[in-house]
Amino acid sequence: MWAGLFEIGGGYLVWLWLREGKSIWWGVLGGIALAVYGAIATLQPANFGRVYAAYGGVFIAMAMVWGWKVDGIPPDRYDLIGVCLGLISVLIIMFFPRN
Repeated sequence: MWAGLFEIGGGYLVWLWLREGKSIWWGVLGGIALAVYGAIATLQPANFGRVYAAYGGVFIAMAMVWGWKVDGIPPDRYDLIGVCLGLISVLIIMFFPRN
């Protein structure tokens, strides 16, 4: 969860700087947050590929919540279907038995 918050938050701060004309300091803070995200991701116990693949599904869900709560744009039914498919993928990647 923390990795997602730092990645989405950092990207959002850079977005505000470059797209919304905010001060460069928003971009600097965004860059720092993105660096922290990169460090947090290394603390996960699974291998790199599996962690990032599973994280992708969680990121989709977190991004939808961010857009809803921060930008005020509620997800529609197709957004929710996509989130569900992403989370089902996470479950398959992380919990299906392997040889």
